[in-house]
Amino acid sequence: MADTIMSIQIIPKTPNGEDIIPYVDRAIQVIDDSNLKYYVYPLETSIEGDMSELLSLIEKMNKSMREMGCASIISQVKFYHAEHVSMDSLVQKYR
Repeated sequence: MADTIMSIQIIPKTPNGEDIIPYVDRAIQVIDDSNLKYYVYPLETSIEGDMSELLSLIEKMNKSMREMGCASIISQVKFYHAEHVSMDSLVQKYR
């Protein structure tokens, strides 16, 4: 079971000032490729996994932005770290 929930918002500086949505879509594809459980929300994506997996995922997401030509990337990240944590258990009373 996961020990960490991470929420991330990635804000790339696109090469020619174009819309960031295709870049954000690529970052979400990196998350999807990780096979970790995640939920996409309007302003951020939440992922559950082990801390080391999530830190590696941030690096992969930023690398993918650089490969797309972004000169800089802001990654706003929040972590919730506890023994045996899940996104579903934290929000089930609101569903």
